[in-house]
Amino acid sequence: MTGRAASDLTLPEELLLLSFDPATGRRLCRHRFLQYGVAGAVLVELELAGRIVEEHGRPTVTNPAPPRDPLLATAFATLPEPGKGRAGRGPRATAWVRRTSRGLEEPWLRRLVERGALRPERVKVLGLFPGTRFPAGSAERTTEAREHLAAAVRTGFAEPRGRALAALLAATGAARRLCPGPGGRPTRRAMRQLVRAEWPAFAVWRNVQRDRSADAG
Repeated sequence: MTGRAASDLTLPEELLLLSFDPATGRRLCRHRFLQYGVAGAVLVELELAGRIVEEHGRPTVTNPAPPRDPLLATAFATLPEPGKGRAGRGPRATAWVRRTSRGLEEPWLRRLVERGALRPERVKVLGLFPGTRFPAGSAERTTEAREHLAAAVRTGFAEPRGRALAALLAATGAARRLCPGPGGRPTRRAMRQLVRAEWPAFAVWRNVQRDRSADAG
């Protein structure tokens, strides 16, 4: 993967902005699935930054220099340096996404809140349980993220970041809400077809399918 969009938004930030309804703050997919998605987006950023490559389904460090972004650097530190993992390789991407995902979403959300892109709103789920929704904040950036996704669709996902974003949205299930109804079916289909080609999204998708199978059982 190479290339970078002109926006200063990172892929985890774009994924989060697109995964909350800007008016209501409701998630467009299950919370756990979005956590997997953020972990996958971090892997994409690390690959785009030239820190890792994918080898046989494993994120493998090729450049041990920490990324400048402190949130990416924290996630990067969980990967073994070259030659120090099992047989000199990193963990399986699916396992890394599952293991790290619970701790990754909150820091990225906090950054968006601090920048005014999202606004935390305390609510009662089912009228009983405390929860938080994240509608658009005073410095709304959701439109920018949606325009990036729309541009990716128009160009047939030619740009690496837009392609990865679309694949992650399909893997988490958020694409169904972003591109609803019969009119959105061709776009949803095209986004789903990207999942297996984009290894971080495929790792997210495998964890989503594992959870859905467990629920069905």
